[in-house]
Amino acid sequence: MEAAAPPPPLPLLPDFNPGVRCFLDTRFRSAADLATSADVEAEIRGRCVELEALVSDLSVRVCEAAAAYSSCHEAAGSALRGVRDGLDALKASISTGAEEEVEVGTEKMQFEQLPALASEVARMEMVREYAETALKLDCLVGDIEDAVSSSVTRKLKSVGDNSEKTHHVVIGYLKTIEDILASVTTIRPQWVCLLSAVDHRVDRSLAILRPQAIVDHRALLTSLGWPPSLAGSKFSSIDSGKQAEIVNPLFSMAGDLKSKYSESFLSLCNLQELHKRRKARQLKGHNVGNQLRQPLWVIEELVNPISTAAQHHFSKWADKPEFVFALAYKIIRDFVDSMDEILQPLVDKAKLIGYSCREEWISGMVIALSTYLAKEIFPKQIEFLHESSSSDAGCTPYQARVSWLSLVDLMISFDKRTQDLISGTGLLLTVKDDDNWQRISVLSVFCDRPDWLEVWAEIEREETLDKLKSAMGSEKNWSTRIEVTMLEYGSDDYKSPVITTAVQQSLSLLIDRARPIPSITLRAEFIRMSAPPIISEFLGYMLRRCQEAEGLTALADDSAQLKVSQSINAARCFESTLTEWCEDVFFLEMENLSVNAEGGCIFQQEINHLKEFIVEWVDKIATVILRAFDSHSRDYLKNKRQWLEKSEGPAVSRAFIESLDYMQGQLSKLEGGLNALDFVTVWRSVASGVDQLLFTGIFAGSTRISNGGVERLQSDMNVLFAVFSAWCLRPEGFFPRLSEGLRLLKLDEQQLRDGVFTDKNWPREYGIRHLTAADAEKIIKNRVYEA
Repeated sequence: MEAAAPPPPLPLLPDFNPGVRCFLDTRFRSAADLATSADVEAEIRGRCVELEALVSDLSVRVCEAAAAYSSCHEAAGSALRGVRDGLDALKASISTGAEEEVEVGTEKMQFEQLPALASEVARMEMVREYAETALKLDCLVGDIEDAVSSSVTRKLKSVGDNSEKTHHVVIGYLKTIEDILASVTTIRPQWVCLLSAVDHRVDRSLAILRPQAIVDHRALLTSLGWPPSLAGSKFSSIDSGKQAEIVNPLFSMAGDLKSKYSESFLSLCNLQELHKRRKARQLKGHNVGNQLRQPLWVIEELVNPISTAAQHHFSKWADKPEFVFALAYKIIRDFVDSMDEILQPLVDKAKLIGYSCREEWISGMVIALSTYLAKEIFPKQIEFLHESSSSDAGCTPYQARVSWLSLVDLMISFDKRTQDLISGTGLLLTVKDDDNWQRISVLSVFCDRPDWLEVWAEIEREETLDKLKSAMGSEKNWSTRIEVTMLEYGSDDYKSPVITTAVQQSLSLLIDRARPIPSITLRAEFIRMSAPPIISEFLGYMLRRCQEAEGLTALADDSAQLKVSQSINAARCFESTLTEWCEDVFFLEMENLSVNAEGGCIFQQEINHLKEFIVEWVDKIATVILRAFDSHSRDYLKNKRQWLEKSEGPAVSRAFIESLDYMQGQLSKLEGGLNALDFVTVWRSVASGVDQLLFTGIFAGSTRISNGGVERLQSDMNVLFAVFSAWCLRPEGFFPRLSEGLRLLKLDEQQLRDGVFTDKNWPREYGIRHLTAADAEKIIKNRVYEA
C-alpha cells in the first residue's frame, strides 16, 4: 500500500497577503482558537461558493452586454447606411448636367424639401452620436464593473495583493467616463436618461470600490504601526520641561511599504477628486456654496484611530480638562510637520486642489476634540451648574461658574495655539468663512448648542456685574477723573470719572471673549445677551445718582450739580466709546443680522438711551440756572419806572448786575465740572432762556422807555454780553430778541415820522428777523422821545 502524499508546505509568513493575515489574526488570537479551525474552513468555503456564484452571474451579464453591444452596433450601422443612401440620392437628384433641363416646378419642390431633409440628416447624426456615446459608456462601465468584481474575488482567493493597481485602472476608467458625461452635460443636456443610467451604474461600482479602497488603506496603516502609542509622554506635568515626542510612523516608512502606502494614498485622493467632480456636475446650476467641500479622506483615516486612542486617556481626566487639551495639542503639534513633508506632495501629485494637509490634520483633530467636549465635558458642566443651586450641593454657584469659565479659557487658548500652527507657516485658511473657521475651532461646540452659548453669556454677564457693582458703589471712582496727559488732534476731554474706564475695560474684555466664536451670528447673540444688560445697569446707576441729587436739593446745591455733571460726563464718554466701537469692522459685520432687529449698530439702542439721558439732565441743569436767574432778576424786571428816569451816573442797574453775577458764578462752576461739549449746550440754553425772559419782562408789556431808559438798557445788555463773551466771540448773536428790540428803540424819531409802517416788509429792511411785525410795532409805540 502506497503511503499518502505529504500535504503541500504552508507559505512563509512574509508571503501572506496583509488582508489574509489580518483575517487569520482575528480568528486565531490564541492556541485555544485552533479548535475552531473547522468552522473557519467551512466559513471560507461558503464565501468561496458565494463568490463563484457571483462570478458566474457576472459572466452571464457580460454575455448579455456583448449581445446588446452587437445588436446596437448593427442597428447603428444600418442607420448610417440609410443616411448614406439618402445623401447619395439627394446628390443625384440635385446634380445638373450641361445637357439636362430641369423644370421650374420641380426645382421649387426640391428647394422646399431641403429644410426637412436637413433636419432629418441632423436627427440621424444625433442618433449616430448618441449610439456611439452610449456604446462607449457601456463599454467603459462594463470594464469598471468587471474590474471591481474581479478585485473582490481576487482579494479573497489570491495571496498576492494587486488592489492598488486595480484601483488605479478603475479610477482611470472613471475619469474617462466623467469627462464624457461632463461633455454631454454641456453639449447635449437633453440626454438626461443616458446621464442618469450611467450615474446609477457608476454609483453602484463606487459603493464597492470606495469601501474596499478604505479597507486596504486601513490595513496598510495598521502594518505601519498607526496609531502610535500615546502612553509614553507625561501629560500630567505640562510645565515640567520638554515633553517626550510621540514616535511618528510616517517618518519611519521605507521600501516597499512606503511605496504601497503612497499608491493607496494617491488612490483615495484620486477617488475623492473624482467624487468632487461628479457632485459639481450633478449639482451644476444649484446654489450649493461651499457644500461640495469635504474633509480629506486620507487625513480622516489618520485622525479617526488616533483620536479613538486619545479618548482612552481623555476619560481619565474628566475633572482635569487642561490635560485633555494638552494631549490634543501635543498630538496635533507632533504630527503636523509630517503632513507638510510627506503627505502634501502626494496630495499635490493627485491634483486635489484646495486642500492643505496641515489644515486638514488640525481640523480633524479639532473636530474630534469638539465632539468629545460636547458628549462628555459640557454635559457634566451643565449638571454641575444645576446642582450648585441646590442646598445640599457640594459646591457653590460661584465655584460652578469659575469651573465653566476655566473650561472656556482653555478652549480659547487651545484655538489660539492651533490656529498659530496654521498662520505661523505663512499659510492662511483656504476659504475664510464661518464654515471653515468652525472646522479649526473647538468653540464650534456652541454653534450646535446655542443654549450653552446662552449659559456662557449669562455667566460672563454675572461675573462682570459682580465686579462692577462694587466699583460703581465707590464714591471715589465718581469723584476722581480720568487723567488726560495729552489730547490728540480732534479728541475731546470729557472730564469723565474713572468708573467709566472700569466699565469700558470690562465691556472690552467681554467683547474680546466673543471674538474667537466661529460664527458672526453667534458672536452677535453673545454680545447682545451679555453687554447691553451691563450698559443698562451702568445707565440705571447714573440715573439713580442724578435722581437722588435732584430729590435732595432740586439741583440748587453745588454738590448736587457736580454729581449730575459727573454722571453726564460718564454718559458722554461712554456714548462716544460705543459709537467708535460700532465703526469697527467686527461690529459692522453684525449690522444686517436678524439678531439686531432694528438694524444699524448692535449698541444703537443703548447709544440712544445714553443720548436721551444726557439731553434730559443737561436740560434740567440749564432750567435750574434759569430758574435761579429769574428769581434774582424779579425786582429788576418789576421796576418799570427805571426806563423813564434819566440817571446822572453810570446807567447800569445794580439789581441786574447782581443777577448776572450769580448766573456767571453758576456757569463758571459748571464749566469746571462739565465736559466742554455739554457745557456749550448748557450756556446756549441759558442764553436763549435769558433772552426770552428779559424780552418778555421788558418789551412784552406796556412799558414806556425814554432816552434814559434806552441808555440804561444798552448798558445792561453790554454787561450781559460781556458775561457770555468768555464762551463766544459774538455773544449778541445768542440774544437775538433783545438785540433786535434794542435796535428798534434806537430808531430816529424822524424815521418813524416818515412812515416806517407803510410797507409790510419793513422789519427785514431794518434787520429784524426774530420778531414779528406786531412785536416790533408794539416796541416802537412804547418808545418815548423827549423834546
